[in-house]
Amino acid sequence: MRNRAAVILVQKSKIALIKRVRDGEVYYVFPGGGIKEGETSRMAAKREALEELGVTVHIKQCLAEIEWNGTQSYYAAESIGGTFGTGEGKEYTDTKRDRGTYLPVWIPIKELLALDVRPKEAVMKIVSHYSSKAGE
Repeated sequence: MRNRAAVILVQKSKIALIKRVRDGEVYYVFPGGGIKEGETSRMAAKREALEELGVTVHIKQCLAEIEWNGTQSYYAAESIGGTFGTGEGKEYTDTKRDRGTYLPVWIPIKELLALDVRPKEAVMKIVSHYSSKAGE
């Protein structure tokens, strides 16, 4: 088990996800990864956004914290620089990693519940958060 931090990046009612294809399975995850020694979860979320998405982000509030293979923290974030889809983390550069493919994508928030987005508990909290904001 490893603690993990992820970003929730929303633009024009779409959310940034990583489309994974691994061992014949297609599923989606929130951009993020393990927290390194000496990092806070906010620092890790910011680093992972740059590595996986190619964007620099401003971390806002924590939208969800769940227990799923360790503590998972999901932070609302705002893109403040970089180019979406130009991440250069190990996921993209280490040719010896046999962990399937990673593809940054924008998905309409209203479609999240119909997709295999993991973990589902985080999806429910995030969809609930953005649904309540839409009604404001």
